Amino acid sequence: MVDLTINTDVAHQILTGFIKSEVTRVGYSRAVINLSGGLDSAISCVLAVNALGAENVFALRLPYRTSSQDSLDHAQLIIDQFKIPNETIDISDMVDPLIKRDPNISNLRKGNIMARVRMIALYDQSEVFKGLPIGTSNKTEILLGYSTLWGDMASAINPIGDLYKTQARQLARSINVPAPIIDKPPSADLWEGQTDENELGFTYDEVDKLLYLLVDQRYSPQECIEEGFNEKFVTAVITRIRRNQFKRMMPPIAKLSNRTIGYDFLYLRDWGT
Repeated sequence: MVDLTINTDVAHQILTGFIKSEVTRVGYSRAVINLSGGLDSAISCVLAVNALGAENVFALRLPYRTSSQDSLDHAQLIIDQFKIPNETIDISDMVDPLIKRDPNISNLRKGNIMARVRMIALYDQSEVFKGLPIGTSNKTEILLGYSTLWGDMASAINPIGDLYKTQARQLARSINVPAPIIDKPPSADLWEGQTDENELGFTYDEVDKLLYLLVDQRYSPQECIEEGFNEKFVTAVITRIRRNQFKRMMPPIAKLSNRTIGYDFLYLRDWGT
């Protein structure tokens, strides 16, 4: 039996400490976050508020014309509950010129464009507010590559990237994220009716248990099958993890010198500290 229960009090203490130390170590005292109305951005936002104070967190709502009203309303629940400085920027006029170039553009391409425009807005407003951009991708999404490179994955720090989705829900309840956000089907809200689990083809509950065995417990594929997981499911998940490794690392640099960034030049000690 796979148990993904976490000690939410300890997790909260570690993650708020992480945010405070990482923000201040680079000379900042504030943070900026894209608040989508979904669970993950709500958690990162509340953790940032608890770490830095509400007045030092700036929340952005960045709807496109097809975004659901629920997403805006749920983001507003967080803003109102925690009294967070905020701004709403409609990204439609920024997104549409590129979309209109191709009448046959797919929903996936549209979603990637929206995600990357939101990244641009996040980093632009980080300069205005003088705050560090906070990430909102959980461990499940990162491992599966279910995110947009240089889009929703872009951030300066990510406090929830080591929490599986089911663990993130546990933490959300303990830090008073509003129930409508926790209880709704997970969705990137990239097109009407889109949900994460329908697009992936499996539930977060199912895949989190498998990922925990594969990644955290270092089970082999065969051992996971012996634990009762379907062979096709195991193979499909492993394929996704391998195929999306490039999203989890900086672009590889071709090595020519004795001290190549990412290979030999890695740590603070490389500066003589």
